[in-house]
Amino acid sequence: MSKCQLWLRLTCVAAALLGLGTTATGATLTIALSSTVNTLDPEKTTTVGTDLSVISHIYTPLVERGPDLKLRPALATSWQAISDNVWRFVLRDGVAFPDGEPLDAAAVAWNVKRILDPRTGARNKPWYSAIREIRVVDAHTIDFVTDRPFPALPAQMAMLFLLPPRWSRSHNLAMNAMGTGPYELKSFSPGDQIVLSARPDYWGDAPRFDRVVFKIIPEESSQIASLLTGEVNFISGFPTSEIGRINHSGRAHADAVPSTRAMFIRLNALKEPFRGNPKLWKALNYAVDKKAINDALLDGKGQLEDCQILSDAYFGFNPDLKPVPYDPAKARQLLNEAGYPDGLTIDMEVPTGRYMQSSDIAQAVAAQFEEVNVKVRMHEMDFGVWINKYLIGRNLGVASYTGVAWPTLEGGSMFDLWQSKNPQAFWDDVAYDRAVRLATSTLDDGKRAAAYRTISRAMCDASPIVFLFFTPTTYALTPDVRWSPRGDDWVRAMDMEPR
Repeated sequence: MSKCQLWLRLTCVAAALLGLGTTATGATLTIALSSTVNTLDPEKTTTVGTDLSVISHIYTPLVERGPDLKLRPALATSWQAISDNVWRFVLRDGVAFPDGEPLDAAAVAWNVKRILDPRTGARNKPWYSAIREIRVVDAHTIDFVTDRPFPALPAQMAMLFLLPPRWSRSHNLAMNAMGTGPYELKSFSPGDQIVLSARPDYWGDAPRFDRVVFKIIPEESSQIASLLTGEVNFISGFPTSEIGRINHSGRAHADAVPSTRAMFIRLNALKEPFRGNPKLWKALNYAVDKKAINDALLDGKGQLEDCQILSDAYFGFNPDLKPVPYDPAKARQLLNEAGYPDGLTIDMEVPTGRYMQSSDIAQAVAAQFEEVNVKVRMHEMDFGVWINKYLIGRNLGVASYTGVAWPTLEGGSMFDLWQSKNPQAFWDDVAYDRAVRLATSTLDDGKRAAAYRTISRAMCDASPIVFLFFTPTTYALTPDVRWSPRGDDWVRAMDMEPR
Protein backbone atom coordinates (compact mmCIF):
# COMPACT_ATOMS: atom_id res chain seq x y z
CA MET A 1 0.00 0.00 0.00
CA SER A 2 1.42 3.40 -0.94
CA LYS A 3 1.81 6.24 1.56
CA CYS A 4 -0.88 8.13 -0.35
CA GLN A 5 -3.35 5.23 -0.11
CA LEU A 6 -2.59 4.78 3.60
CA TRP A 7 -3.09 8.50 4.29
CA LEU A 8 -6.39 8.51 2.39
CA ARG A 9 -7.68 5.46 4.28
CA LEU A 10 -6.75 6.95 7.67
CA THR A 11 -8.39 10.25 6.73
CA CYS A 12 -11.63 8.52 5.77
CA VAL A 13 -11.65 6.45 8.97
CA ALA A 14 -11.12 9.55 11.13
CA ALA A 15 -13.87 11.42 9.28
CA ALA A 16 -16.26 8.50 9.70
CA LEU A 17 -15.58 8.37 13.44
CA LEU A 18 -16.47 12.04 13.71
CA GLY A 19 -19.69 11.60 11.74
CA LEU A 20 -18.65 13.63 8.69
CA GLY A 21 -17.54 12.72 5.21
CA THR A 22 -14.29 14.09 3.80
CA THR A 23 -16.10 16.71 1.73
CA ALA A 24 -19.47 18.47 1.81
CA THR A 25 -20.73 15.89 -0.67
CA GLY A 26 -22.05 13.00 1.40
CA ALA A 27 -21.29 14.76 4.72
CA THR A 28 -23.62 14.36 7.69
CA LEU A 29 -23.87 17.06 10.34
CA THR A 30 -25.36 16.04 13.70
CA ILE A 31 -26.60 18.77 16.04
CA ALA A 32 -27.71 18.18 19.63
CA LEU A 33 -30.82 19.95 20.93
CA SER A 34 -31.63 20.12 24.64
CA SER A 35 -35.41 19.90 24.25
CA THR A 36 -37.79 18.28 21.82
CA VAL A 37 -39.16 19.95 18.71
CA ASN A 38 -42.83 20.51 19.46
CA THR A 39 -44.10 21.33 15.98
CA LEU A 40 -42.99 21.85 12.38
CA ASP A 41 -45.71 24.45 11.81
CA PRO A 42 -43.86 27.79 11.86
CA GLU A 43 -46.97 29.68 12.91
CA LYS A 44 -47.56 27.54 16.01
CA THR A 45 -44.26 28.28 17.72
CA THR A 46 -42.02 31.19 18.67
CA THR A 47 -39.17 29.08 20.08
CA VAL A 48 -36.03 29.98 18.15
CA GLY A 49 -33.49 27.62 19.71
CA THR A 50 -35.36 24.41 18.83
CA ASP A 51 -38.55 24.52 16.73
CA LEU A 52 -37.75 27.48 14.50
CA SER A 53 -34.09 26.51 14.09
CA VAL A 54 -35.18 23.19 12.58
CA ILE A 55 -37.99 24.81 10.60
CA SER A 56 -35.56 27.33 9.05
CA HIS A 57 -33.84 24.49 7.17
CA ILE A 58 -37.08 23.48 5.42
CA TYR A 59 -38.94 26.77 4.98
CA THR A 60 -37.59 30.15 3.89
CA PRO A 61 -38.64 33.66 5.02
CA LEU A 62 -38.81 36.83 2.95
CA VAL A 63 -35.67 38.19 4.66
CA GLU A 64 -33.23 36.63 7.10
CA ARG A 65 -30.47 37.52 9.53
CA GLY A 66 -26.96 36.34 8.78
CA PRO A 67 -24.39 35.37 11.42
CA ASP A 68 -23.56 39.10 11.70
CA LEU A 69 -27.22 39.59 12.81
CA LYS A 70 -27.91 41.98 9.93
CA LEU A 71 -30.92 41.64 7.64
CA ARG A 72 -30.29 40.29 4.15
CA PRO A 73 -32.49 39.18 1.23
CA ALA A 74 -33.97 35.69 1.18
CA LEU A 75 -37.16 35.13 -0.86
CA ALA A 76 -37.54 38.90 -1.16
CA THR A 77 -34.77 40.63 -3.09
CA SER A 78 -35.72 44.13 -1.95
CA TRP A 79 -38.15 46.00 0.29
CA GLN A 80 -39.02 49.63 0.93
CA ALA A 81 -41.61 51.84 2.55
CA ILE A 82 -43.44 53.44 -0.37
CA SER A 83 -45.50 55.56 2.06
CA ASP A 84 -45.83 55.92 5.83
CA ASN A 85 -48.24 52.99 6.02
CA VAL A 86 -47.23 50.77 3.09
CA TRP A 87 -44.27 48.40 2.82
CA ARG A 88 -43.49 46.87 -0.60
CA PHE A 89 -41.56 43.61 -1.03
CA VAL A 90 -40.23 42.38 -4.38
CA LEU A 91 -39.94 38.58 -4.58
CA ARG A 92 -37.20 36.47 -6.08
CA ASP A 93 -38.08 35.25 -9.56
CA GLY A 94 -38.28 31.57 -10.48
CA VAL A 95 -38.71 30.04 -7.00
CA ALA A 96 -41.24 27.25 -6.61
CA PHE A 97 -42.19 24.79 -3.89
CA PRO A 98 -41.01 21.19 -4.43
CA ASP A 99 -44.44 20.19 -5.77
CA GLY A 100 -44.24 22.87 -8.46
CA GLU A 101 -46.55 25.43 -6.85
CA PRO A 102 -45.01 28.87 -7.47
CA LEU A 103 -43.80 30.94 -4.56
CA ASP A 104 -45.38 34.14 -5.73
CA ALA A 105 -47.11 37.13 -4.18
CA ALA A 106 -50.38 35.20 -3.90
CA ALA A 107 -48.63 32.48 -1.86
CA VAL A 108 -47.13 35.10 0.45
CA ALA A 109 -50.53 36.74 0.89
CA TRP A 110 -52.09 33.35 1.77
CA ASN A 111 -49.45 32.79 4.45
CA VAL A 112 -50.01 36.15 6.14
CA LYS A 113 -53.79 35.78 5.99
CA ARG A 114 -53.44 32.35 7.61
CA ILE A 115 -51.51 33.91 10.49
CA LEU A 116 -54.04 36.71 10.98
CA ASP A 117 -57.03 34.33 10.83
CA PRO A 118 -58.15 33.74 14.45
CA ARG A 119 -59.09 30.16 13.54
CA THR A 120 -55.42 29.35 12.92
CA GLY A 121 -54.42 30.06 16.49
CA ALA A 122 -51.04 31.36 15.31
CA ARG A 123 -48.58 31.96 18.14
CA ASN A 124 -46.87 34.65 16.05
CA LYS A 125 -50.03 36.60 15.20
CA PRO A 126 -49.07 39.61 17.39
CA TRP A 127 -45.95 40.13 15.26
CA TYR A 128 -48.13 40.94 12.22
CA SER A 129 -51.19 42.46 13.88
CA ALA A 130 -50.37 45.91 12.46
CA ILE A 131 -51.16 44.65 8.93
CA ARG A 132 -54.68 45.68 7.94
CA GLU A 133 -54.54 45.02 4.18
CA ILE A 134 -52.49 42.88 1.77
CA ARG A 135 -52.23 43.92 -1.87
CA VAL A 136 -50.90 41.59 -4.56
CA VAL A 137 -49.46 44.10 -7.04
CA ASP A 138 -48.22 41.45 -9.49
CA ALA A 139 -46.75 37.95 -9.33
CA HIS A 140 -43.52 39.18 -7.75
CA THR A 141 -44.63 42.30 -5.85
CA ILE A 142 -46.67 42.50 -2.67
CA ASP A 143 -47.68 45.47 -0.51
CA PHE A 144 -48.52 45.36 3.19
CA VAL A 145 -50.71 48.20 4.43
CA THR A 146 -50.34 48.81 8.16
CA ASP A 147 -52.64 50.58 10.58
CA ARG A 148 -49.82 52.96 11.53
CA PRO A 149 -46.24 53.61 10.45
CA PHE A 150 -44.57 50.31 11.34
CA PRO A 151 -40.78 50.43 10.94
CA ALA A 152 -40.23 46.95 12.40
CA LEU A 153 -42.13 45.11 9.64
CA PRO A 154 -39.08 44.11 7.53
CA ALA A 155 -37.39 42.70 10.64
CA GLN A 156 -40.58 40.82 11.56
CA MET A 157 -40.60 39.27 8.08
CA ALA A 158 -37.43 37.39 9.02
CA MET A 159 -39.77 35.19 11.08
CA LEU A 160 -42.32 34.61 8.29
CA PHE A 161 -41.49 31.10 7.05
CA LEU A 162 -43.55 30.49 3.93
CA LEU A 163 -45.73 27.40 3.53
CA PRO A 164 -47.02 26.05 0.18
CA PRO A 165 -50.76 26.91 0.21
CA ARG A 166 -52.05 23.98 -1.86
CA TRP A 167 -50.00 21.30 -0.07
CA SER A 168 -50.66 22.78 3.39
CA ARG A 169 -54.42 22.37 3.09
CA SER A 170 -54.15 18.57 3.02
CA HIS A 171 -51.31 17.85 5.46
CA ASN A 172 -50.73 17.85 9.21
CA LEU A 173 -48.31 20.75 9.44
CA ALA A 174 -47.18 19.86 12.95
CA MET A 175 -45.64 16.59 11.72
CA ASN A 176 -45.00 17.22 8.01
CA ALA A 177 -43.08 19.93 6.17
CA MET A 178 -42.31 20.89 2.57
CA GLY A 179 -40.81 24.24 1.73
CA THR A 180 -38.32 26.18 -0.35
CA GLY A 181 -35.44 25.82 2.12
CA PRO A 182 -32.12 24.05 1.43
CA TYR A 183 -33.21 20.82 3.14
CA GLU A 184 -36.20 18.50 3.02
CA LEU A 185 -37.70 16.47 5.84
CA LYS A 186 -36.87 12.76 5.77
CA SER A 187 -38.10 11.71 9.22
CA PHE A 188 -39.44 13.28 12.41
CA SER A 189 -39.44 11.25 15.63
CA PRO A 190 -40.64 13.58 18.43
CA GLY A 191 -38.42 13.38 21.47
CA ASP A 192 -35.73 11.52 19.53
CA GLN A 193 -34.46 13.07 16.30
CA ILE A 194 -35.22 14.89 13.05
CA VAL A 195 -33.43 13.89 9.86
CA LEU A 196 -33.10 16.26 6.90
CA SER A 197 -31.51 15.77 3.48
CA ALA A 198 -30.16 18.35 1.06
CA ARG A 199 -32.44 19.45 -1.78
CA PRO A 200 -30.66 19.04 -5.11
CA ASP A 201 -32.97 21.62 -6.70
CA TYR A 202 -32.54 24.30 -4.03
CA TRP A 203 -32.69 27.77 -5.60
CA GLY A 204 -29.78 29.19 -3.56
CA ASP A 205 -26.22 28.12 -2.86
CA ALA A 206 -25.84 24.34 -2.66
CA PRO A 207 -26.22 22.97 0.89
CA ARG A 208 -22.85 22.22 2.46
CA PHE A 209 -24.03 18.98 4.09
CA ASP A 210 -25.86 16.08 2.49
CA ARG A 211 -27.70 15.19 5.70
CA VAL A 212 -28.48 17.12 8.87
CA VAL A 213 -29.59 15.25 11.98
CA PHE A 214 -31.01 16.99 15.05
CA LYS A 215 -30.73 14.68 18.06
CA ILE A 216 -32.70 15.42 21.22
CA ILE A 217 -30.33 15.06 24.19
CA PRO A 218 -31.78 16.82 27.26
CA GLU A 219 -28.92 16.24 29.70
CA GLU A 220 -25.93 18.57 29.40
CA SER A 221 -23.51 15.84 30.51
CA SER A 222 -24.88 13.49 27.84
CA GLN A 223 -24.52 16.19 25.19
CA ILE A 224 -20.88 16.74 26.11
CA ALA A 225 -20.17 13.00 26.16
CA SER A 226 -21.79 12.63 22.73
CA LEU A 227 -19.67 15.47 21.40
CA LEU A 228 -16.41 14.04 22.72
CA THR A 229 -17.12 10.60 21.24
CA GLY A 230 -18.03 12.11 17.86
CA GLU A 231 -21.68 11.05 18.02
CA VAL A 232 -22.69 14.69 17.50
CA ASN A 233 -20.81 17.57 15.88
CA PHE A 234 -22.36 20.57 17.63
CA ILE A 235 -23.80 21.41 21.06
CA SER A 236 -24.76 24.70 22.68
CA GLY A 237 -26.21 26.17 25.87
CA PHE A 238 -24.04 24.32 28.40
CA PRO A 239 -22.51 26.01 31.50
CA THR A 240 -19.45 28.15 30.86
CA SER A 241 -17.56 26.05 33.41
CA GLU A 242 -17.48 23.20 30.86
CA ILE A 243 -15.60 25.21 28.21
CA GLY A 244 -12.18 24.44 29.66
CA ARG A 245 -12.89 20.73 30.07
CA ILE A 246 -14.07 20.38 26.48
CA ASN A 247 -11.07 22.26 25.10
CA HIS A 248 -8.66 20.27 27.29
CA SER A 249 -9.99 17.02 25.80
CA GLY A 250 -8.48 17.90 22.43
CA ARG A 251 -11.55 16.38 20.74
CA ALA A 252 -13.63 19.53 20.31
CA HIS A 253 -13.44 23.31 20.47
CA ALA A 254 -15.65 25.24 22.89
CA ASP A 255 -16.20 28.96 23.41
CA ALA A 256 -18.89 31.55 24.13
CA VAL A 257 -20.22 34.68 22.45
CA PRO A 258 -22.43 37.43 23.94
CA SER A 259 -26.11 36.71 23.48
CA THR A 260 -29.08 39.01 22.91
CA ARG A 261 -30.99 37.53 25.88
CA ALA A 262 -31.38 39.98 28.76
CA MET A 263 -31.67 38.31 32.18
CA PHE A 264 -33.18 40.22 35.09
CA ILE A 265 -35.38 40.01 38.15
CA ARG A 266 -38.84 41.01 37.00
CA LEU A 267 -40.66 42.89 39.75
CA ASN A 268 -44.44 42.82 39.81
CA ALA A 269 -45.07 46.53 40.20
CA LEU A 270 -48.82 45.89 40.35
CA LYS A 271 -48.50 44.04 43.67
CA GLU A 272 -47.27 44.94 47.14
CA PRO A 273 -44.59 45.63 48.22
CA PHE A 274 -43.46 46.94 44.81
CA ARG A 275 -46.65 48.73 43.79
CA GLY A 276 -45.97 52.46 43.54
CA ASN A 277 -42.61 52.20 45.30
CA PRO A 278 -39.79 53.01 42.82
CA LYS A 279 -37.29 53.57 45.65
CA LEU A 280 -37.68 49.90 46.54
CA TRP A 281 -37.05 48.90 42.91
CA LYS A 282 -33.91 51.02 42.85
CA ALA A 283 -32.70 49.68 46.20
CA LEU A 284 -32.65 46.12 44.87
CA ASN A 285 -30.63 47.23 41.84
CA TYR A 286 -27.93 48.69 44.09
CA ALA A 287 -27.93 45.51 46.21
CA VAL A 288 -26.65 43.20 43.45
CA ASP A 289 -22.98 42.80 42.55
CA LYS A 290 -23.55 41.78 38.94
CA LYS A 291 -19.87 41.61 38.05
CA ALA A 292 -19.11 39.25 40.94
CA ILE A 293 -21.93 36.90 39.90
CA ASN A 294 -20.87 37.04 36.25
CA ASP A 295 -17.25 36.28 37.16
CA ALA A 296 -18.08 33.48 39.60
CA LEU A 297 -20.86 31.68 37.74
CA LEU A 298 -20.40 32.63 34.08
CA ASP A 299 -16.60 32.85 34.03
CA GLY A 300 -16.93 36.52 33.12
CA LYS A 301 -18.47 35.66 29.75
CA GLY A 302 -21.80 37.36 30.37
CA GLN A 303 -22.26 40.98 29.30
CA LEU A 304 -23.40 43.31 32.10
CA GLU A 305 -26.58 45.22 31.28
CA ASP A 306 -25.94 48.94 30.99
CA CYS A 307 -29.08 49.71 32.98
CA GLN A 308 -31.12 48.85 29.87
CA ILE A 309 -32.76 45.78 28.35
CA LEU A 310 -31.07 46.26 24.96
CA SER A 311 -27.66 44.85 24.12
CA ASP A 312 -25.49 46.61 21.56
CA ALA A 313 -26.90 44.23 18.91
CA TYR A 314 -30.32 45.94 19.09
CA PHE A 315 -31.39 48.93 17.07
CA GLY A 316 -31.76 51.76 19.58
CA PHE A 317 -29.08 50.70 22.08
CA ASN A 318 -28.02 53.60 24.30
CA PRO A 319 -24.19 53.69 24.52
CA ASP A 320 -24.23 56.40 27.21
CA LEU A 321 -25.79 54.25 29.94
CA LYS A 322 -23.68 52.27 32.41
CA PRO A 323 -24.44 49.34 34.75
CA VAL A 324 -26.00 50.20 38.11
CA PRO A 325 -23.05 50.14 40.55
CA TYR A 326 -22.94 47.72 43.46
CA ASP A 327 -23.59 49.91 46.51
CA PRO A 328 -25.15 48.10 49.51
CA ALA A 329 -25.03 51.28 51.62
CA LYS A 330 -27.10 53.09 48.98
CA ALA A 331 -29.45 50.09 48.87
CA ARG A 332 -30.02 50.28 52.65
CA GLN A 333 -30.61 54.05 52.43
CA LEU A 334 -33.24 53.60 49.71
CA LEU A 335 -34.88 50.75 51.63
CA ASN A 336 -35.25 53.10 54.58
CA GLU A 337 -36.72 55.83 52.35
CA ALA A 338 -39.04 53.25 50.77
CA GLY A 339 -40.52 52.50 54.19
CA TYR A 340 -38.56 49.36 55.05
CA PRO A 341 -35.88 50.40 57.58
CA ASP A 342 -35.90 46.88 59.04
CA GLY A 343 -35.94 45.14 55.66
CA LEU A 344 -38.62 42.84 54.26
CA THR A 345 -39.27 39.35 52.92
CA ILE A 346 -40.20 38.66 49.29
CA ASP A 347 -41.04 35.57 47.24
CA MET A 348 -39.09 34.93 44.04
CA GLU A 349 -40.04 32.48 41.30
CA VAL A 350 -37.21 30.73 39.46
CA PRO A 351 -38.04 28.78 36.27
CA THR A 352 -35.68 25.85 35.72
CA GLY A 353 -34.65 23.92 32.62
CA ARG A 354 -34.53 26.89 30.25
CA TYR A 355 -32.10 29.61 31.29
CA MET A 356 -28.39 28.99 31.84
CA GLN A 357 -27.62 28.19 35.50
CA SER A 358 -30.89 29.79 36.59
CA SER A 359 -30.92 28.25 40.07
CA ASP A 360 -27.31 29.19 40.85
CA ILE A 361 -27.72 32.76 39.60
CA ALA A 362 -31.03 33.30 41.41
CA GLN A 363 -29.53 31.97 44.64
CA ALA A 364 -26.56 34.33 44.29
CA VAL A 365 -28.90 37.30 43.77
CA ALA A 366 -31.01 36.22 46.75
CA ALA A 367 -27.90 35.99 48.94
CA GLN A 368 -26.94 39.56 48.03
CA PHE A 369 -30.48 40.77 48.70
CA GLU A 370 -30.23 39.25 52.17
CA GLU A 371 -27.03 41.22 52.83
CA VAL A 372 -29.19 44.37 52.84
CA ASN A 373 -31.89 42.62 54.90
CA VAL A 374 -34.22 41.64 52.05
CA LYS A 375 -34.97 38.00 52.73
CA VAL A 376 -36.01 35.81 49.80
CA ARG A 377 -38.25 32.76 49.68
CA MET A 378 -37.26 30.89 46.51
CA HIS A 379 -39.87 29.00 44.48
CA GLU A 380 -38.28 26.87 41.75
CA MET A 381 -40.57 25.41 39.10
CA ASP A 382 -40.22 23.78 35.70
CA PHE A 383 -40.02 26.34 32.92
CA GLY A 384 -43.09 24.89 31.16
CA VAL A 385 -45.16 25.23 34.32
CA TRP A 386 -43.86 28.72 34.96
CA ILE A 387 -44.39 30.01 31.41
CA ASN A 388 -48.00 28.80 31.40
CA LYS A 389 -48.55 30.51 34.73
CA TYR A 390 -46.93 33.70 33.48
CA LEU A 391 -48.06 33.99 29.85
CA ILE A 392 -51.33 32.08 29.83
CA GLY A 393 -52.47 32.51 33.42
CA ARG A 394 -51.03 36.04 33.52
CA ASN A 395 -50.08 35.35 37.10
CA LEU A 396 -46.63 36.57 38.08
CA GLY A 397 -45.38 36.34 41.63
CA VAL A 398 -43.94 39.31 43.46
CA ALA A 399 -40.57 38.73 41.77
CA SER A 400 -39.24 36.33 39.16
CA TYR A 401 -35.86 35.51 37.62
CA THR A 402 -36.45 35.62 33.90
CA GLY A 403 -35.06 36.65 30.55
CA VAL A 404 -36.16 37.96 27.20
CA ALA A 405 -34.76 38.33 23.70
CA TRP A 406 -36.52 39.56 20.58
CA PRO A 407 -35.58 38.00 17.23
CA THR A 408 -36.15 41.19 15.25
CA LEU A 409 -33.47 43.05 17.28
CA GLU A 410 -35.71 46.12 17.11
CA GLY A 411 -35.60 48.09 20.37
CA GLY A 412 -39.26 49.04 20.15
CA SER A 413 -40.33 45.40 20.20
CA MET A 414 -38.51 44.92 23.50
CA PHE A 415 -39.93 48.12 24.98
CA ASP A 416 -43.41 47.00 24.00
CA LEU A 417 -43.15 44.15 26.51
CA TRP A 418 -43.35 46.73 29.33
CA GLN A 419 -46.27 48.75 27.96
CA SER A 420 -49.25 48.60 30.30
CA LYS A 421 -51.44 47.25 27.46
CA ASN A 422 -49.25 44.14 27.45
CA PRO A 423 -50.80 41.66 29.91
CA GLN A 424 -47.31 40.46 30.85
CA ALA A 425 -45.93 43.94 31.61
CA PHE A 426 -46.78 44.04 35.34
CA TRP A 427 -45.88 47.74 35.27
CA ASP A 428 -48.11 50.70 34.53
CA ASP A 429 -46.45 53.95 33.48
CA VAL A 430 -48.48 56.31 31.30
CA ALA A 431 -45.49 58.43 30.21
CA TYR A 432 -43.54 55.32 29.23
CA ASP A 433 -46.48 53.99 27.21
CA ARG A 434 -46.83 57.27 25.32
CA ALA A 435 -43.11 57.44 24.56
CA VAL A 436 -43.04 53.88 23.18
CA ARG A 437 -46.11 54.48 20.99
CA LEU A 438 -44.58 57.60 19.48
CA ALA A 439 -41.13 56.08 19.01
CA THR A 440 -42.39 52.95 17.25
CA SER A 441 -44.50 54.97 14.82
CA THR A 442 -41.79 56.79 12.91
CA LEU A 443 -39.99 55.43 9.86
CA ASP A 444 -37.12 57.87 10.33
CA ASP A 445 -34.30 55.70 11.69
CA GLY A 446 -32.45 58.63 13.25
CA LYS A 447 -35.49 59.92 15.12
CA ARG A 448 -36.48 56.42 16.20
CA ALA A 449 -33.00 55.57 17.49
CA ALA A 450 -32.88 58.82 19.48
CA ALA A 451 -36.32 58.13 20.94
CA TYR A 452 -35.28 54.60 21.90
CA ARG A 453 -32.22 55.94 23.70
CA THR A 454 -34.44 58.31 25.67
CA ILE A 455 -36.79 55.46 26.58
CA SER A 456 -33.90 53.34 27.81
CA ARG A 457 -32.73 56.18 30.04
CA ALA A 458 -36.24 56.66 31.44
CA MET A 459 -36.54 52.93 32.12
CA CYS A 460 -33.14 52.99 33.82
CA ASP A 461 -34.23 55.90 36.01
CA ALA A 462 -37.40 54.05 37.01
CA SER A 463 -35.79 50.58 37.26
CA PRO A 464 -38.98 48.45 37.33
CA ILE A 465 -36.71 45.41 37.01
CA VAL A 466 -33.39 44.43 38.59
CA PHE A 467 -30.92 44.65 35.70
CA LEU A 468 -28.41 41.78 35.57
CA PHE A 469 -26.61 40.65 32.40
CA PHE A 470 -26.90 39.13 28.95
CA THR A 471 -26.03 35.48 29.39
CA PRO A 472 -23.45 34.11 26.94
CA THR A 473 -24.21 31.65 24.17
CA THR A 474 -21.90 28.71 24.74
CA TYR A 475 -21.07 26.34 21.91
CA ALA A 476 -18.75 23.46 21.09
CA LEU A 477 -18.04 21.67 17.83
CA THR A 478 -15.85 18.89 16.50
CA PRO A 479 -12.62 19.88 14.68
CA ASP A 480 -14.03 19.06 11.25
CA VAL A 481 -16.82 21.66 11.43
CA ARG A 482 -16.49 25.41 11.02
CA TRP A 483 -19.23 27.71 12.38
CA SER A 484 -19.88 31.43 12.30
CA PRO A 485 -20.94 32.05 15.94
CA ARG A 486 -24.11 34.01 16.55
CA GLY A 487 -25.69 35.09 19.81
CA ASP A 488 -29.39 35.02 18.91
CA ASP A 489 -30.25 31.33 19.62
CA TRP A 490 -30.47 30.24 15.95
CA VAL A 491 -28.75 26.89 15.31
CA ARG A 492 -28.51 26.43 11.54
CA ALA A 493 -26.47 24.13 9.32
CA MET A 494 -26.43 26.99 6.81
CA ASP A 495 -24.02 28.83 9.14
CA MET A 496 -21.67 25.81 9.27
CA GLU A 497 -19.42 24.00 6.83
CA PRO A 498 -17.07 21.01 6.80
CA ARG A 499 -13.38 21.82 7.23
